[in-house]
Amino acid sequence: MYRSLSVGLLLAAVLSVAIPTPAAAQSDALRSPGVLPMKEQARVIDDSLEDRLDTVVPMLMRRAGIDVWIVASREYNEDPVIRTMLPATWLAARRRTVLVFHDPGADAPVERLAVARYDIGRLFKGAWDPEAQPDQWARVAELVREWNPSRIGVNRSADFGLADGITAHEYDALVSALGPELGARVTGAEDLAIGWLETRTDAEMAVYPTIMRMARAILEEGLSEVAITPGVTTTTDVEWWYRDRIRERGLVTWFHPSVDTQRPTGDVRDNDFSAREEAGVIMPGDLLHVDFGITYLRLNTDTQMHAYVLKPGETEAPEGIVAALRTGNRLQDILTGHFQTGRSGNDILKRTLDQAAAEGIAATIYTHPIGFQGHGAGPTIGLWDQQGGVPGKGDYPMYPNTAYSIELNAAVAIPEWNGQTVRIMLEEDAFFDGSEVWYIDPRQTRMLLIPRAR
Repeated sequence: MYRSLSVGLLLAAVLSVAIPTPAAAQSDALRSPGVLPMKEQARVIDDSLEDRLDTVVPMLMRRAGIDVWIVASREYNEDPVIRTMLPATWLAARRRTVLVFHDPGADAPVERLAVARYDIGRLFKGAWDPEAQPDQWARVAELVREWNPSRIGVNRSADFGLADGITAHEYDALVSALGPELGARVTGAEDLAIGWLETRTDAEMAVYPTIMRMARAILEEGLSEVAITPGVTTTTDVEWWYRDRIRERGLVTWFHPSVDTQRPTGDVRDNDFSAREEAGVIMPGDLLHVDFGITYLRLNTDTQMHAYVLKPGETEAPEGIVAALRTGNRLQDILTGHFQTGRSGNDILKRTLDQAAAEGIAATIYTHPIGFQGHGAGPTIGLWDQQGGVPGKGDYPMYPNTAYSIELNAAVAIPEWNGQTVRIMLEEDAFFDGSEVWYIDPRQTRMLLIPRAR
């Protein structure tokens, strides 16, 4: 992977304030690391960002064959890439912010400049004096002309919105300023932009497990008697409980949590995930499902788990439901077993579905990258409504040092429910190091019970 001088600092900062959640949590599984003060969060973010800029950018520019990379945005209309390159105290671009990277080659350090009115923290030195050159794009062209690069990359992409951040106006202004000769050297930097967003560093992976534990603690707490009184609490109540609990912890979510039920009443959950069921009261005998994620230190989580609501006299979930979870875990193993550097998302999808069918598993795969964005950059491995492959995003290859939400479901008949089918809908975040896949926090292999066993 990459040098990570700040790994020790990151771990010390995160772990030094690890504290339990309030006493309402019912077990050690419901304990969570503490959230850093905002000043400390900024320090961790900026140290990690500097490490990424020093190590990831040169590697990716050379891999993509880009000599100059221009990332441009105007205030409140930010390129998704530039948002991940700004210091923690910059919550948006200012006026027009143009970041320029120049690779001089021969393993020399990549130059980083900001063609903007300001230095951008300690990471980008300002390279524009509006008094000397009032035209900002003309100043960009002066720098590029001095370097005389063969290929000039900008963030344009037909397939990836995350790599399509330069607006039409800014692109036209840049090409016009460069002139015909240099303008002809401008090319889309899709692979470079996606590579920047999808690549996870040692420093990030040092803290990602802690972030996952924070998310898991809140998720499991909500799937307990702390948040749920069977016969009273609705699924919508629990969704808003999660929103409040996330905010109480000093965290944010990147999507509204969803909570739904499956029960032995003939209401079979179909495979249309474009709409959620109406709020309903949670009852004994229900199989609950939650989709939940948080954002912390600029990294995102995305997790789906199940819990069973015990009926009077029960101490465990029905064996059919327990076995269904094992089937879901097996499907996860099949999918991650096909992860391989250079394979496309569509190739991995087909291999997984073929093997699942051979093993008698009714599978639906809709796995996506995760990191700076919840639905992140990189190869899409199926969509719930596109099991035959995803043109474009599904054709992108898998690279090492990338993270994925292993999102899927297995449809399983439950004997105790008169053979009714349930969908075991799982989502667990995992890291691919180029040869192995490991879950950033241990995945769910045991059905949660409400109430918890005493």
